[in-house]
Amino acid sequence: MITAGDIRKGVIFDDGTSTDPSKPSLFLVVDFQHVKPGKGAAFVRTTLKNVITGKTLDRTYNPSEKINDISIERKEMMYLYNDGDLFYFMDNETYEQVPFNRGIIEYALKFIVENTNCSVQLYNGQPINVDPPMFVELTVTKTEPGVRGDTVKTGGKPATVETGYTLQVPLFINEGDRIRIDTRTGEYMERL
Repeated sequence: MITAGDIRKGVIFDDGTSTDPSKPSLFLVVDFQHVKPGKGAAFVRTTLKNVITGKTLDRTYNPSEKINDISIERKEMMYLYNDGDLFYFMDNETYEQVPFNRGIIEYALKFIVENTNCSVQLYNGQPINVDPPMFVELTVTKTEPGVRGDTVKTGGKPATVETGYTLQVPLFINEGDRIRIDTRTGEYMERL
């Protein structure tokens, strides 16, 4: 048990609202903010993602409120391929192939290609979340060519990488360039 005042990004907990003990309602903290208003008691405002369904919701907690933190097992697994809505990962220790549903890996799909190692979070042996590597190197498949002397667009230009993810890049990036992306923010870091 932890208090709501100890909530941080990335914490996964069971909020205790499930009536079936074999199917807990697990939430991942996407964002949080400790609020201390001028009048009234302090509270914790959170944005939560249900790790089973993938839906997000906003909740507020009293900082002294107790919540059930859970123990999560982490495994290194390699993304192999997809077959419709099933995405197959291989356990790097046992070489066993495990299918995942799209809802579990929705965020990671923006950044991973075949043969990418990912950190998989398991609860009671079931996968609940997939984290891509912190930095990935992907090829730009679509972007407008940069025009010499065009300084009107100081923010850059949109580019689509091989996974289908679109982000802002500097004007000098062209199609076919390999770039490094920070998966925590989804932003361009450098050209390789």
